[in-house]
Amino acid sequence: MADQLPITFQEFVKLPELGVDVNNISFNTLTLQSNKFICIREKTAQREQVCVVDLEDTSKTFRRPITADSAIMNPENKIIALKAERQLQVFNLELKAKVKSCMMTEDVQFWRWITPFDIALVTETSVFHWSIEGTSSPVKQFDRHASLNGTQIISYTTNPKMNWMALIGISAPQGRIVGSMQLYNKDRGASQPIEAHAAEFSEIHLEGASQPTQVFAFASRGANGSKMHVVEIDHVEGNPAFAKRSAEIMFPPEAVNDFPVAMQAGPKYEVVYMVTKFGFIHVYDLESGACIFTNRISGDTVFVTTRHENGIIAVNRKGQVLSVCINEETVIPYILQNSGNVELAFRMASRANLPGADQLYVQRFQQLMNQGQFNDAAKMAANSPRGMLRTENTINQLKHLQSAPGQLSPILQYFATILEKGELNRHESIELARPVLASNRKALLEKWLKEDKLECSEELGDIVHPHDATLALSVYLRANVPAKVVLCFAQSGQFDKIVLYCKKVGYTPDWVQLLMQISKVDGEKACDFALSLVKEDPPLITPDQVVGVFTSQNLVQQTTRFLLDALKENKESEAHLQTKLLEQNLLNAPQVADAILGNNMFTHFDRPYIAQLAEKAGLYQRALELYDNLSDIKRVAVHTEVLNADWLINYFGNLSVSDSLAVLRQMMEHNLAQNLQVVVQIATKYSELLGPQNIIELFEDMRCNEGLYYYLGSVVNVTEDSAVVFKYIQAAVGTGQLKEVERIVRDNNHYDAEKVKNYLKEAMLPDQLPLIIVCDRFDYVHDLVLYLYSNGMAKYIEVYVQQVNASRLPQVVGALLDVDCDESIVKSLISSTPTQFSIEDLVSEIEKRNRLKILHRWLEAKASEGMQDTGLYNALAKIYIDSNYEPERFLSSNKLYDPRVVGAYSEKRDPNLAYLAYSQGECDDELLRLTSDNGMFKQQARYLIKRRDLGLWTKALAGDEQHPLNQSHRRQLVDQIVSYALPEAEDPEEVSVCVKAFMAANMPQELIELLERIILEPTPFSNNNNLQNLLILTAVKVEPTRVADYISRLSNFDAPDIAEICVNNELYEEAFNIYKRFEVNVDAIGVLIDYVGSLDRAYEYAERCDQPEVWSRLAKAQLGGLRIKEAIDSYIRANDAANYAEVIDVATHAGKFDDLVRFLLMARKKVREPTIESELLFAYAKTERLADLEDMLHGPNIAQVQKVGDRCYDEGLFEAARLLFHSVSNWSRLASTLVRLGDYQAAVDCGRKANSTLVWKDVHAACIAEQEFRLAQMCGLHLIVHAEELEPLIRLYETNGHVDELCTLLENGLALERAHMGMFTELAILYCKYRPEQIMDHLKLYWSRINIPKVIRACEAAHLWPELVFLYVHYDEFDNAAQTIIEHSADAWEHASFKDIIVKVSNVELYYKALRFYLNEQPMLLNDLLNVMMARVDHTRVVSMFLKSDNIPLIKKYLVAAQSTNNKAVNEAYNDLLIEEEDYVGLRESIDAHDNFDGIGLAQRLEKHDLLEFRRIAAHLYNQAKRWRQSLTLSKKDKLYKDAMTTARVSGNVEIAEDLMRYFVESGNSACFSACLLSCYDLVRSDVVMELAWRHGLANEAMPYFINLVREYQGKVDTLATEVSELKIKVEKNSTGGGAQQMNAGPNQLLGPAGVNGRLLIGHSGSPAPAASPAQPVPQNGSQPMQAFSPGFGSTPSMSGI
Repeated sequence: MADQLPITFQEFVKLPELGVDVNNISFNTLTLQSNKFICIREKTAQREQVCVVDLEDTSKTFRRPITADSAIMNPENKIIALKAERQLQVFNLELKAKVKSCMMTEDVQFWRWITPFDIALVTETSVFHWSIEGTSSPVKQFDRHASLNGTQIISYTTNPKMNWMALIGISAPQGRIVGSMQLYNKDRGASQPIEAHAAEFSEIHLEGASQPTQVFAFASRGANGSKMHVVEIDHVEGNPAFAKRSAEIMFPPEAVNDFPVAMQAGPKYEVVYMVTKFGFIHVYDLESGACIFTNRISGDTVFVTTRHENGIIAVNRKGQVLSVCINEETVIPYILQNSGNVELAFRMASRANLPGADQLYVQRFQQLMNQGQFNDAAKMAANSPRGMLRTENTINQLKHLQSAPGQLSPILQYFATILEKGELNRHESIELARPVLASNRKALLEKWLKEDKLECSEELGDIVHPHDATLALSVYLRANVPAKVVLCFAQSGQFDKIVLYCKKVGYTPDWVQLLMQISKVDGEKACDFALSLVKEDPPLITPDQVVGVFTSQNLVQQTTRFLLDALKENKESEAHLQTKLLEQNLLNAPQVADAILGNNMFTHFDRPYIAQLAEKAGLYQRALELYDNLSDIKRVAVHTEVLNADWLINYFGNLSVSDSLAVLRQMMEHNLAQNLQVVVQIATKYSELLGPQNIIELFEDMRCNEGLYYYLGSVVNVTEDSAVVFKYIQAAVGTGQLKEVERIVRDNNHYDAEKVKNYLKEAMLPDQLPLIIVCDRFDYVHDLVLYLYSNGMAKYIEVYVQQVNASRLPQVVGALLDVDCDESIVKSLISSTPTQFSIEDLVSEIEKRNRLKILHRWLEAKASEGMQDTGLYNALAKIYIDSNYEPERFLSSNKLYDPRVVGAYSEKRDPNLAYLAYSQGECDDELLRLTSDNGMFKQQARYLIKRRDLGLWTKALAGDEQHPLNQSHRRQLVDQIVSYALPEAEDPEEVSVCVKAFMAANMPQELIELLERIILEPTPFSNNNNLQNLLILTAVKVEPTRVADYISRLSNFDAPDIAEICVNNELYEEAFNIYKRFEVNVDAIGVLIDYVGSLDRAYEYAERCDQPEVWSRLAKAQLGGLRIKEAIDSYIRANDAANYAEVIDVATHAGKFDDLVRFLLMARKKVREPTIESELLFAYAKTERLADLEDMLHGPNIAQVQKVGDRCYDEGLFEAARLLFHSVSNWSRLASTLVRLGDYQAAVDCGRKANSTLVWKDVHAACIAEQEFRLAQMCGLHLIVHAEELEPLIRLYETNGHVDELCTLLENGLALERAHMGMFTELAILYCKYRPEQIMDHLKLYWSRINIPKVIRACEAAHLWPELVFLYVHYDEFDNAAQTIIEHSADAWEHASFKDIIVKVSNVELYYKALRFYLNEQPMLLNDLLNVMMARVDHTRVVSMFLKSDNIPLIKKYLVAAQSTNNKAVNEAYNDLLIEEEDYVGLRESIDAHDNFDGIGLAQRLEKHDLLEFRRIAAHLYNQAKRWRQSLTLSKKDKLYKDAMTTARVSGNVEIAEDLMRYFVESGNSACFSACLLSCYDLVRSDVVMELAWRHGLANEAMPYFINLVREYQGKVDTLATEVSELKIKVEKNSTGGGAQQMNAGPNQLLGPAGVNGRLLIGHSGSPAPAASPAQPVPQNGSQPMQAFSPGFGSTPSMSGI
């Protein structure tokens, strides 16, 4: 009955099953804004949270700790709006961000989302709309009407345009629920109060209306009755007016106080759903106001609803989420059957496209057609639901109808109606397209296609194609006709789209043929198309196919472009295509081939063949690139006039040395003048590769001196071969090219200088400049001067130093002095030479020869000129020192000499002069060495102090590799520093550097001595802070005993730092004194605590100071020393709670909870930390101060009560834990605690509140342990619904031996709504183990809900074979079921069920195993079993099996039934059985009906049988085998003459029949002879019969035969005579006089005296011989043809003769 209801009813979810408390399910706490989310505010004693249920997936339900007065979820997104008093906030839960907020000036009494972006806010006086987009504040829409004062607002709704709004509230005056509604129109700014409980805006589609009609529906229950009203709003001009509709609302007697609470529209069906408080659903048609359906959907109050698709979704007080929607399959039949409202059913089916009114539509359509209302019929057909009347038949009917004048034709009215509301189907589109295109209105078709009004098909495209190929392409695309689409693309030139389209739709055309068509139209586009095909993966066409197509069209350019792209990967497998590409272009476009070869794109083509083509085309360069044979290269390379010289030069880099030389020789022999330049260039470039010697020999062989010179000239600058350079110098000298010689010797670095120098000396050149250059470059100056001076070429010496290289003057002067040249000449040469030489070198050369004084005047002259050369002043200093000409003045005043050089020069002559020079130049190392070696420590000390260089101090005090440390020297130096040098210092930096130096040198004793001299004695530095610090620090490290004295005597030092250093050096008392002296009390007590280790002294010091920080420091130390009580006392005196964590930790571990309480009470006043308050709670628990604990819990606190409770629970403080868990309503932990306290009933109650699996497990285990099975079952019912908890629970019961209680628990659990497969399965397993008598009933009831494989294993283990078979059958394991029955037949076999099972097995071997089983155990039922297995078994195998066991008689019935298959084994087995039973009748029937057996073998067996009938069957079998004679022999032997005659007749053999006839004659059996004549009438020949009868006197016996024979022939003659007469008459009628005469006279007359065609069939013996007929020619020997009845008689006798 429920299936026939017009609605579908569904329960989405039960909110309590999601953990929602029923107390939180109410109008004030639960909101439903859409069919996506339900929002519930949950409030407990300790916390508030919001639960959001996702109706699309309830597993995604989530909770958030949110405190608010109200919460509503966005209809579409995870956006929540919260209201706390007047504060409104909107949050995006996914982004975790605030969207918007505002503060209202009035309390918001009701609010809801009216769109995904707008919220309606209803205050005490007004209604606002608030957009969550932008920054705008709520916008006031209208003021509340006075009629709504004092009402509870329950609903607010708007129309889609939001210009109509309805606000609804309810009140209860005089005990009656009164609904008050304010309807407001924004456009008019007017309100209307209406008594109503629910309202909804919607729209309907009226017949003839161009636009939807907006309507407003509202329902009320007043004192005078209950009604639902529908009125029109915002009337659209042109639409028909909609009259107000009203309908009575019927309330059942049991709901006298019921009233509407909500209305929701179903736009698709144009209905409105009304829900009442008592859970009734009313469905009304908006257009007519008729009530479609009323029923109750909930037994509890429904308090909130919203739209759900085209239905309604609601929530009742129990938390059921219910939905109602129109049932499309049943609503129309329901209306017709129950209300009989045909018009309503008709309209509803049409507008919502619903089934159920098909017959009604057909009748109405035919009625309109019969009445001539064709346009109305067309409209009806167009609007028929699901297009049931939109058929080809309807179109054909309408197409031939004529329209009334001035009206559309019915067919056009039909199409117009469909186009107005939807799209045409395939046939409609085709029928409409033909007239549209015929009337040249293609634009209409395009418009309809763009609007998707037509259903595209191939036929439609074919119709459109002749008119517009592009439009046809669009149709083909939409219709998915790939072949036509590709063709259109090709015809329109859109080749680039073909491949994309084919890939998209998975179509594979004939690409080669398609490419051929395209290439005929446009070669370039064909090329692009081919490339796109080849580039596909895998390629759609091969390059060979493309080349074949293009070549056939002579598209050389396109072939080239295609191959260039297709072969760019240069694969070896494409070598033939590369060759083809180059061949075509070399033959047709050599310049293209040249470019291709020049780009080196391909490497796998036929190089020799292409090289030949290139040479023929004049591309010698490409030919050379491709040729490998030397003869070919030599032949082509000589054409230098057309070859690019640069390329040719580079080309030789690819040839071997021998080939290169051979080709060069060939070029020179071919045309030396023409090729010389390029040969020289080649020889130059590859000089190293070819070898200069080989090239020189080549030029010499060709007697080409010019070439040799040019070659050497081109390589001499780059070669490093000295022999080549020398040869070039020789060649240049020989040709008089002295300038070239000069250049080479000057610029070249790779010749043998000695060899060239000697060659130039011997050459005696007129110009010695080349020789001068060689000697200058390679330092042969001395030899050069000797050569020139000895050969009287002194002028060249002057030329050398003045023009060539003035820097060589020192060497030249030295050489001249060595040859005793006159000093005047030397001085003159020096004076005349520009000062471009090194004076130092000149001085050195002259100084070596002890003739320095010759430069005195020249040096002073240069000095006076302002020259600042160091060497010059070094020389002057040396001269002044040697001459003792005021050297101190010169050394002190002059800064241009080198102090190291002059100092070293003076050391042996005068150390003081050396010290002076070194100090002037700050030559530290030299000065230290000089003063140390000469005992000049006072000078050294003063120099060190003035110098202020720590590095120098280090060398002096500590030594280094250059200045090893000498202790006596250092002591003398220190004494000089302390005694004289440092006291003289007035610059603090000098003192600082000195002190640092002593420190760096690790001289603490000396440093103390130095510092005491500076600080303790009156000096400018006595009160220096740094020096005092340094003195104390040094004493700390070296003389700790002096530290106390220094501390007492000094006052300007850094006390904290010094004290810390003292601590680090274990001078604790000194550090304490420093802190104490400078009143750093915390650090002072820290020294006593940390280093002295005396807490008693520290306590005394703290008492003396009495400072909180000191007490805190002491407290920490006492805590570290586990003096917990003293530490807490100290913390309390310090009023310091900062270290509360450590105090808690130490006191807790020590168990000092009483003292800890005192500390925590103090700390709680100072610090508000959860840890402090939590630990205080725990300390109360540990000290059993439960009253204090309870007071603290009841008061304000921020303790982590949950964690404290957990700790108490873990510590076994269950009473305290109970208080703690109860205070935070942690029912789960409270339940566990109560279990530990033994209060099991209370634990179960808490478990209900906690509703946690872990809690239930804990309580359950405790109840089991205490054997509280009633409570345990209550817990267990909450556990077994969780599949993962079921197995541990069962183990618990089984381990403790409580099997009966476990079974009872599971049996009770089967009735639960959440009962799952595991429960049924495990109960079945328990029954298998412990209650086998109950298992079968359980399986029969619940087999579909158990895990069959698991129970199968249990049944196997328990040897429950019938149950196992039952499970196998229901698990479709028929093989295993059959096997089990066979193996355990005593328990499991039952014939009927076994038959059902065996026919379903998949393993055919089981068939035969079953047969053996039945043979052994139930042989009498074998035939019944075989009967059901008939179609599945191999009959041959079955027969063989029973033959082997000699049990064929048992399966006789089966054999009879199986004979229908005509199986050989079956037939033979059955035949053998019949023979054994001597059932000849059955055997005869068997062999006649079924021929598949060994007939001959059977016949041979039967012919020897004792029984006659079996021998007859043998003869019969011989007949079937066409062994006639064997059959006759057998029949004659048994005197079965009738059978013999039958055999002869059946054989159809004349000889056999006549032999049998003779047998009868010879045996004297005249009766059989006569019978044989009649039996074999058709076979025996009449002459033979007549002869036998005549010879043996059997004329009487033969007479019946002859009588019959004559009668037969007489009939034939009569028939012929009749036919002849008829033919004659016909001929006479068709002939006229002349024709008749002609016919009679002619030689070919049709009818004459002799019969047809002149042939005599039966005539007299005296008649003339008949003429030869065309059908039977006359024999050549003149004899007549044999007549039909002439054998044995000569001529045919006449009738009278017979």
